[in-house]
Amino acid sequence: MENLDKDRAFLKHGGVFDDDFIELKMTEVERFEMTPHPVEFDMYYSQ
Repeated sequence: MENLDKDRAFLKHGGVFDDDFIELKMTEVERFEMTPHPVEFDMYYSQ
């Protein structure tokens, strides 16, 4: 996502994507990356 963010001109060429959509996707990826995997949760957070 960081590389795509750096090359927004390519993504926005021809009106395929806009800044709002790119930001939305970045937010979704960040949320996914910050959520523990079920195995991690089992290993570290459950008792």
